[in-house]
Amino acid sequence: MEEWANDHDQAASLPLDPVLDIKAVSLLAESLLAHRGSDIVIDAEQVERLGAQSLQVLLSAVATWRADGHLLEVANPSEAFTEGLRVFGIDDQSWLKHPHVG
Repeated sequence: MEEWANDHDQAASLPLDPVLDIKAVSLLAESLLAHRGSDIVIDAEQVERLGAQSLQVLLSAVATWRADGHLLEVANPSEAFTEGLRVFGIDDQSWLKHPHVG
């Protein structure tokens, strides 16, 4: 993780809402698109519920940032966030441990 620490300091921060259900999808997508082309740290500390549609938006962001060659990190994942990943079959250890997707 040290190799991207300098990039991390310059990354935009995007805190996630506590409830990431169908109602949160549009705002989440808009917020992510506003940061496209720059490094971003998504703060998942406050997440209490992760819905399928919001997870799809986040997974799409990971793919987009990877294709664009930018850093995307999910920081401070709450227990509910990581459990939500597991429920949907996402390996939280590999997904959260490789923030530099470029």
